[in-house]
Amino acid sequence: MNAPIAGEASAGLKRGMGFFPALTSNMLNMVGIGPFVTIPLVLGAMGGPQALLGWICGAIIALADGMVWAELGAAMPGTGGSYDYLQEAFARLGIGRLMGFLFLWQVMLAAPLTAASGGVGFADYTRYLIPSLSPLESKLVAMGVCLLATFLLYRDIKSIGKISNVLWAGLMLAIGIILWGGVRHFNPAVAFNFPPHAFAPTAAFFNGLGAAALFSMYDYSGYFNVCLIGGEVKNPTRTIPRVVVLSILILAVLYVAMSLSIIGVVPWQEAVKSTSIVADFMERLYGARAASLMTLLILWVAFASVFCVLLGYTRVPYAAAVEGHFFKPFARLHPTRNFPAFSVLFFGGASVAMCLFPLEKLIDGLLVIQIVTWFAPQCVGVVLIRRLRKDIARPFQMPLYPLPVVIALLGWLFIFFRGTRGWLYIVSALVLELFGMIAFKVFTRE
Repeated sequence: MNAPIAGEASAGLKRGMGFFPALTSNMLNMVGIGPFVTIPLVLGAMGGPQALLGWICGAIIALADGMVWAELGAAMPGTGGSYDYLQEAFARLGIGRLMGFLFLWQVMLAAPLTAASGGVGFADYTRYLIPSLSPLESKLVAMGVCLLATFLLYRDIKSIGKISNVLWAGLMLAIGIILWGGVRHFNPAVAFNFPPHAFAPTAAFFNGLGAAALFSMYDYSGYFNVCLIGGEVKNPTRTIPRVVVLSILILAVLYVAMSLSIIGVVPWQEAVKSTSIVADFMERLYGARAASLMTLLILWVAFASVFCVLLGYTRVPYAAAVEGHFFKPFARLHPTRNFPAFSVLFFGGASVAMCLFPLEKLIDGLLVIQIVTWFAPQCVGVVLIRRLRKDIARPFQMPLYPLPVVIALLGWLFIFFRGTRGWLYIVSALVLELFGMIAFKVFTRE
């Protein structure tokens, strides 16, 4: 007989989200404002169109890590995601509760950072429509986005599934327009205008590839969102793996195609200086009016990402609090609509505060923190579950094991050491981990 599924704390929630709403929510979480603001950053990191290697590298890491998430998500399809996975994986080593607590510790910072990055990106694109927007007004716009997303999340999961479908339609329309424009006006001489020695295997090349992969992983990040709301997904043992893998494959193709479309029209030397690259792309092809309309569509997608990020993360501390492993207020469900009301309000408010930081700092800090306390430990965790937890059924098993685990772990380490811009972020992540261990000692003594 198998052990009880971790995450049964989600029993108070309803499984009301089917495959398609889960897929649309996942894709919205992944895209968000990401590629619309990071294309210039990826190009700048490698100094030319060879930056497409960054998207490909990111896709390989994301797919390999996605296999880890798919296997764990199908085995433990409760609400809480990695909180449950890490506890179960490291339980036999005597540090299960510590690993679960450290995950929650970083979520309290990572969730607002992620949502705020969408809000700040939204405000950056708003400047194309309102050039006179002051820095203070931009911050207020970003904060307003997070507040509105919190308001819309204050409802049951079925209503949220319908909202996700509508927002997803806007995402597909935006990408479709970009691809259509790129196909009709693509210039290979512009797209593949490589600088001298673009592919020379130097230290600068690999540092640039690491930075490009970091930015691209920010764009792919979110493929795990369906795991965080696993307790509210219908038929989770089949739905979760399908959603994770399909989301990554679909968007990997779309990201590469979208990047090619843009640099096939806007020379990369100009693209690296752009703060609203898609608007510049549309303006060059169809004029200022078309660029303004596209900017409105991108703002739609950016808002959708904030919405979906908060949807997933607000469920994580709820699961832990119900089990008595986190602060009690997070266990509160809405009395009539069955959603974690306090958690929604807390993360919504924290994301508003994080909007005070610039976008690049939000992205760097977010990825470094997650690699140290979350992604790398989880790669180890899936190996431990296979070896030490035979009592946990695994309805989905990743193909070619352990190759995906090795690729994912090496990929995260490559981004960590080659992609981060400065040791300050690395030291900060390690300090955060240390304080998390201290906080755990204090918490368990109470």
